Amino acid sequence: MMCCQFIFKPGTYDDDFHRLDGQIADYARALPGFVKTETWTAPEAGLVNAIYYFQDKESVAELARFPRHREAKGQVERWYDGYRIVISEVTAGYGDDRLPGNPLETHRTTP
Repeated sequence: MMCCQFIFKPGTYDDDFHRLDGQIADYARALPGFVKTETWTAPEAGLVNAIYYFQDKESVAELARFPRHREAKGQVERWYDGYRIVISEVTAGYGDDRLPGNPLETHRTTP
């Protein structure tokens, strides 16, 4: 499983941002390898972490090739006061199953 994190400090959003953001999110969710999204905030730092989980690298590459995604990447400085991308391969995950929406439910491994 792949985990793609977009960590950013929000700036000023406009109509172009909202249009592209919606199109990218819809496209990502329609990919066959899409698993789920999560969003975390760090209010003390003013940061947001939008996390997308995919079953495979091919789905991540397909999202990266999406024309609206490429368009948004070219304008990132318009909307954010800084950002970082972290793409990781998840090799294991475990817990006590009391938290909802475990992205590893179908990929469960034993620690």
